[in-house]
Amino acid sequence: MVHAGWNLLLAGARDSQAFAAVALLVSIVAALPFAILFWRFESGAWPFLLAGAALQLVYYGLLAFAYTHAELSVVYPVARGLAPVLVLIGAVVVTGASTSAKQAAGVLLVAAGILLVRGVRRGRGAMIAVSIACVIATYTVVDKHGVVYASPIAYLEVMTVIMGGVYAAAVVAARGHAVLRAELNRRSIAAGIGTFAAYACVLGALQIASAASVAAVRESGVLVATALAAVFLKERVTRWRAGGAVLVVAGIVLLAL
Repeated sequence: MVHAGWNLLLAGARDSQAFAAVALLVSIVAALPFAILFWRFESGAWPFLLAGAALQLVYYGLLAFAYTHAELSVVYPVARGLAPVLVLIGAVVVTGASTSAKQAAGVLLVAAGILLVRGVRRGRGAMIAVSIACVIATYTVVDKHGVVYASPIAYLEVMTVIMGGVYAAAVVAARGHAVLRAELNRRSIAAGIGTFAAYACVLGALQIASAASVAAVRESGVLVATALAAVFLKERVTRWRAGGAVLVVAGIVLLAL
């Protein structure tokens, strides 16, 4: 719910790139007291954190671009639904992890749901959403290893300082400070807090569960995002697209079992 909410705010922003930069800076400030309170950060976290920060930079850039050119009800279900499938496939191929008939059925349901969301005529943004899914799957696995060496909130704070600083600097270098000031409002502040809260929970879950399970459970917001897109952004969510979102969630549930 929290994750879907801040994606709604980003999708509805006038300037998605500047909005994302402001939200990341807000996230740094929001996380700081908690990071100090629960500080644990070992040197072994650095390789994973730097890789994760680079991947998150790509993620936010792609996400802001996608929401500028496509609809939330297409991008979110495809990106979030495909990510746990890719994590599971990666675990099977790279580590030789076993899979089950339920998980195989889940993959098929997610694939069918994505086809419906995408539409026969190729909903705008479907291909960029696939790219986002690949990035999500990769950083989920990287961060799973990184939080072994740090508390989730400390890990998130250091990552966001690096990522948010680079992202905001790039926006300012390209377009000046004014674009950031224009997007500093209640919506971007709420998005920044939501970003921190949502991923802090994910990192905490990664310490106690498999990356595939966590990736699956966190994508349950697909239905929420689809509904929010219809209600608040006035996107035309057809019965086929809504049905596709339901199939994606059903597949994710099977993947998590």
